[in-house]
Amino acid sequence: MSVTPHKPAKRVTVHTLEEMKQRGEKISMLTAYDYSLAKIVDDANIDVILVGDSASNVMAGHETTLPITLDQMIYHASSVIRAVKRALVVVDLPFGSYQGNSKEALLSSIRIMKESGAHAIKLEGGEEVLESIKRIISAGVPVMGHLGLTPQSIYKFGTYAVRAVEKEEADKLIKDALLMQDAGCFAIVLEKIPADLAERVTAMLKIPVIGIGAGAGVDGQVLVLHDMLGINKDFSPRFMRRYLNLYESIKGSIEHYIEDVKSQDFPNQNEQY
Repeated sequence: MSVTPHKPAKRVTVHTLEEMKQRGEKISMLTAYDYSLAKIVDDANIDVILVGDSASNVMAGHETTLPITLDQMIYHASSVIRAVKRALVVVDLPFGSYQGNSKEALLSSIRIMKESGAHAIKLEGGEEVLESIKRIISAGVPVMGHLGLTPQSIYKFGTYAVRAVEKEEADKLIKDALLMQDAGCFAIVLEKIPADLAERVTAMLKIPVIGIGAGAGVDGQVLVLHDMLGINKDFSPRFMRRYLNLYESIKGSIEHYIEDVKSQDFPNQNEQY
């Protein structure tokens, strides 16, 4: 009896995402920051893994995304890349590594691509970073944009409230999205904006739109892995669905281990040499 060999999953590329939008297939995207969890996420056949600057919050315990450095992002990205066989891996350019000028943005992007082996970069902002986007893309580096709530600008806005509610800001977001598409971005993330606006932008663009707190009318969704798995228990925005409660499961397992050690139940006869 012959056995058909298992075919490895085809690697996702920026062109794969474009084709998915064209045929109406939703794009799945999650964050990952280390080898072990990235391997699980990739084995589950996620389409895109974002090595997000949210590592500043969930991995390092900072209040905002601002403190994480380019070196630290490259470290996390390298760990993820070693685990991934299928997903497209996108890495955030951290605060301060691209806003200053387009040359710095290009050099930061090249470092990420060369030193981590990542497949693309993501940066926040619209028209104000357009020159940087064009320069990075001209060097052959795929760029994903990010509009709406941009966490790196938290001190400018002073709040994590929903963005683009007023017409003026909504009009700017639409303009920025079109500019980013024209500049050559392969996709855009829309974060925490009204669902009807996100749906309008998605219909206007030929490139995929990934939402987080932007409703169902976009081309795909992204969540922070530690949030959707319930490792973080104190973060519960409206848009976040918690698929597990790992905080309690892990805490309970550790308490059980401590109890077994204290009572000398662990290790038993079968757990020693």
